[in-house]
Amino acid sequence: MMDEGKKIKNKLIAALCVFVVLLIAGVVVLVLVSKKQTALEGADSYVRLSNQSGFDCEFAEAQKLYPFSDGVLKVTSDRIAYLTISGNEAFSYQVKYSNPFCVVKGSYALVGDLDGYSFSVYNKDGQIYNKSTNDKIKAGTISNDCFVSLILDSSDAYGQVNIVAPDGSFVANWVSHDSGYPIASEFNYDSSKLAITSVNTNCAVVEPFVKVLEIKLDKNKYTAADYAVFSIDAGNIVSSIIYSDSRFLAFSTNAAYAINDKELSSLNLDLGSYNYVFDVNGNLFLIYADGVGQVNKLSVIDSGNKIIYDSILGNNINAFSTGKDKCVISVDRRIFVFDSNGSIIKDISVDEEVIRVGFIGNDKIVVVSTSGVHTYNYKD
Repeated sequence: MMDEGKKIKNKLIAALCVFVVLLIAGVVVLVLVSKKQTALEGADSYVRLSNQSGFDCEFAEAQKLYPFSDGVLKVTSDRIAYLTISGNEAFSYQVKYSNPFCVVKGSYALVGDLDGYSFSVYNKDGQIYNKSTNDKIKAGTISNDCFVSLILDSSDAYGQVNIVAPDGSFVANWVSHDSGYPIASEFNYDSSKLAITSVNTNCAVVEPFVKVLEIKLDKNKYTAADYAVFSIDAGNIVSSIIYSDSRFLAFSTNAAYAINDKELSSLNLDLGSYNYVFDVNGNLFLIYADGVGQVNKLSVIDSGNKIIYDSILGNNINAFSTGKDKCVISVDRRIFVFDSNGSIIKDISVDEEVIRVGFIGNDKIVVVSTSGVHTYNYKD
């Protein structure tokens, strides 16, 4: 009888152990399913980036990759290389940059040495030119037509802006003696004008300015001359400027201004704190928040200053990029593809942190994540 009792007891203990194991497994599965459902909430699809075409790499290497043309540009302190989407190297060039930065615009990429003296320009076929400067580079931008604007340090002025033609020849140099420190610059669509924001801190209150230079081609030589200068409301440091439709748009953290030819006007958008601004096919895409630490929202504004889209995006903006008539925005673990009017073409939930995004071909986006480079057909 004792042996029979022990057998029953052992069976009960075994059954209890199996039950506990199954219970734990059930809870784990429930948690995983719950997380996936949360990630998928509102999304069109859930995508495992590692299952997409591309190539894997370490996180440290992924941070050096920029979506460019049909692949990615790898930017390091000693080498600039163009990699295909499968990871094969198409070209590479030796450089000596202590603190490299990269700006991609259309078919061109500007790579420079922040606080250094060198910069270079690339297209998908290779390096177009490599140049040096006499003063330290503080910032730079490039146009769709391959014009370059470099904000440089200056020993006897607040700063200066160099304009470089597509072939690498010098166009003009604006030295800021009275307008303060140059902060940002931007070309218009056809690279015929360059707008520069600056701030003068030597007064009782901060005095911001926007200066516009006109670029002309005369007898196969480009020149630049003063076109207009605007004084912005005191205290509003204009840290970013874009060109959208037929006007320059300048932004401080909570104020916006439009420059139509030689006229300046305030944009009374009343959208809180402006975090990111960019142009998509003539419409202004403005990512903003109601206050510090608040959720990011997206507002799309047409050339008549009418808000045609406004909605919540998420907490952390990871990256964004623009195409001809659309844009892609990575926020938290979601990737949104918008058309120029703010309609969502695709809403994707992903399983990795995103570092950078871009467009490749007609229907694909390229995603640089913590594990590597991946492509995704957002029209599938």
